[in-house]
Amino acid sequence: MFKLTGTLQHYAWGDTSSIAMLQGRKPDGQPEAEMWFGAHPSAPSDTAEGPLDAVIAANPVKVLGEQTATQWDNRLPFLVKLLAAKQPLSIQAHPSIAQAKEGFAREDAASIPRDAAHRNYKDENHKPEILVALTPFRAMAGFRPIEDTVRMLAAFELPELDEARGMLVDESLEALLRHWLSLDTPTPLVDAVVARAGELAAAGHADPDVARLADNIVFIGQEFPGDVGVLAALLLNHIVLEPGEAVFLPAGNLHAYLEGFGVEVMANSDNVLRGGLTSKHIDVDELMDILIFTPIADPTLDVVAHMGETVRGEVSCTEYPVPVKDFAVSRYSSQSAGEKLLDMDHGPAIVLVVAGQIEVDSSVNLGPGEAAFVAADDGVVAATWDGAADFFVIHPG
Repeated sequence: MFKLTGTLQHYAWGDTSSIAMLQGRKPDGQPEAEMWFGAHPSAPSDTAEGPLDAVIAANPVKVLGEQTATQWDNRLPFLVKLLAAKQPLSIQAHPSIAQAKEGFAREDAASIPRDAAHRNYKDENHKPEILVALTPFRAMAGFRPIEDTVRMLAAFELPELDEARGMLVDESLEALLRHWLSLDTPTPLVDAVVARAGELAAAGHADPDVARLADNIVFIGQEFPGDVGVLAALLLNHIVLEPGEAVFLPAGNLHAYLEGFGVEVMANSDNVLRGGLTSKHIDVDELMDILIFTPIADPTLDVVAHMGETVRGEVSCTEYPVPVKDFAVSRYSSQSAGEKLLDMDHGPAIVLVVAGQIEVDSSVNLGPGEAAFVAADDGVVAATWDGAADFFVIHPG
């Protein structure tokens, strides 16, 4: 068992205060986008015995357990992050495992360096992910049902969007998105959409979905003027997660985080295909090949919440069921002293605290924004707290 020293990522889209304030630090003015807890080779967490990936490599069966070590090739299969967005992230999607393996082999055969900026596939893994909101969190996720998108585009009353509405009715989401992403000069259309969104946002709109879309288009357009991603955003579900709510993003789901603070858990992969809102490489054909165009009425995740007895007192447990084996996520909250037994039969776990003070196995003390790694061979360990507390437990699914 180790206390983890998270790795801070200063991406430009990050806010300057959320992670620092959670951890009780004074913000230094730099953007703090993500704090990584895990064994990802590009930024492994540090422990008292060295980087976590090296600790695992030294004795994978002991640390991960035989089943996890075998199934995941002696690697921790997930990465845990605190994520704080002040500006939109790129519109993106992730491949399935089969697509990642094929794409990785294809780019290797083409002698594309694995660290090349224009390489699409950095590894052979998929990258499903879940985001659990700690504050209200704005995001776009999955294609909105076509009839709803036609209605919302009509609400813009913009002649420049008449062709798009016709394509949605007569052709498909795929045809319209490919058309937009392939425009040689998207700026005039993007500018018209952003300007009209500004008018709608200023005037207000009776339809809350249209009002939210207009507000988000204005926000995106201010950060990425003239970017074709603004057009892609017209086709996606625009959601606001309240604290405790979550969105799960499987392979092929086009999405982008816009603004907010949350806990993100993902499979260990760097495979990202982008479609806009970025200065990084965009490969339209490859993105279109991996996207799933089946509309989603509500992309938010159904959670399972219940009260449970602990060794001392009650604790509220929220489970976030996901259809992958890379990770499972549970959250425990209590308003009074308590103790929760954690069984490592399912493999290793990361415990991340978001409120209060937690002691893990009487040896690791954690405050808000701190995490511990519990090895498979630690058996049954106790997490205890003397007052109100709120923490996540993440392990292989």
